Amino acid sequence: MTSYELMIKINHHLIKGCEFSSEQISAIVSQFLSDKNTSAYVNNNTGKKLYPIFYTPPYNYGKKLKTILNQTPKTQIFSANMYELEILRLLYLFAPENAEVHTMISKTLERLKATCFGYMDDGVGECFDTSLVVLRFLAAVAPSETEWIQSRIDNYNHHYADKKRPWFSLWYYWLSLSELPFDIAYPEIEKYKDEILNRLVNKSCVMNSEHDRLIHPVILCILRNIISKYPEYAYIKTRQPYVNDKDGRLYFDMSN
Repeated sequence: MTSYELMIKINHHLIKGCEFSSEQISAIVSQFLSDKNTSAYVNNNTGKKLYPIFYTPPYNYGKKLKTILNQTPKTQIFSANMYELEILRLLYLFAPENAEVHTMISKTLERLKATCFGYMDDGVGECFDTSLVVLRFLAAVAPSETEWIQSRIDNYNHHYADKKRPWFSLWYYWLSLSELPFDIAYPEIEKYKDEILNRLVNKSCVMNSEHDRLIHPVILCILRNIISKYPEYAYIKTRQPYVNDKDGRLYFDMSN
């Protein structure tokens, strides 16, 4: 399994609430660390430092890696930064005291502060989507950077309605909210609470294609993870979506 495939799989497992043994974590960290800087691809940082330093996609130029929501980016800025930030995020979660990981995180935060998508008001093209990847990264590695985190939330709110966007943007934003400290995420979650509850209570998902079977359980767990932050819904925190035998669709049980 490549580091890219591993990163996707681990993300899906974590969102669903799965846990890893110490042996599995050790193997994951070892693979990611051994795969650092395997290519010079898009590592040509100019003064803007738009591209990764430590993890560059191990494919020929022009190949775009899909996101954890199975979105195919149109630009290398989005695809390459997604690849690096998602791997570094997992390394921090699994090995926060590792000196090598600590150095990479520090240098990456410094790099992001010099980018339009990481630190500025920027809704142009896929810089908007890349800003959401930064938001999720900050939620894990720098939750005390509340002003920086708020700037990425503000960037989303300032530019989401600039044009018609694919569904991925909203759901990646919801994923980020599900992982932020509740006191930071609460004002934003409140905006969507009724919609999210309605989706959990009254909606179901088809499970017809490979994409459906891969992503639909993940997105229902994103909704679960958001709503379970409320004390009155804490009882659903470990509950999993299920497929109804009668219609083959995916549902979530909100009964108490």
